[in-house]
Amino acid sequence: MHSPQRLLADIGGTNTGATPYQLLQAGLGACTTMTIRMYARRKNIPLEHVSVTVTHDKRHLKECERCEAGPHAVDHFTRSIALTGNLSPEQKASLLNIAEKCPVHKTLEASSHIETTLSEKA
Repeated sequence: MHSPQRLLADIGGTNTGATPYQLLQAGLGACTTMTIRMYARRKNIPLEHVSVTVTHDKRHLKECERCEAGPHAVDHFTRSIALTGNLSPEQKASLLNIAEKCPVHKTLEASSHIETTLSEKA
């Protein structure tokens, strides 16, 4: 982040901040909400409200149908989307489909590479 905001994360602390996985879930939920809202606005879909709940757990490979050989467990995110408005079944399906296009969803779904460097700034 390049703005002067502070982000509080808490593990084993005083429970005053979110855990890193809760922050990841929040990012997926926020991105999903934004993606659905932008699409609905652009397509003139009468969406009044969208609510996204995301949960996370680890799943062993034998429980994962799409997983390839690799680690013994995978991260599994469950995203529940509630839509309100005078929406047809087709519009609801379209909004659920566009949720799959959210950039954070696409990042989490793909294999990522993380490069770590040492910064001179504190």
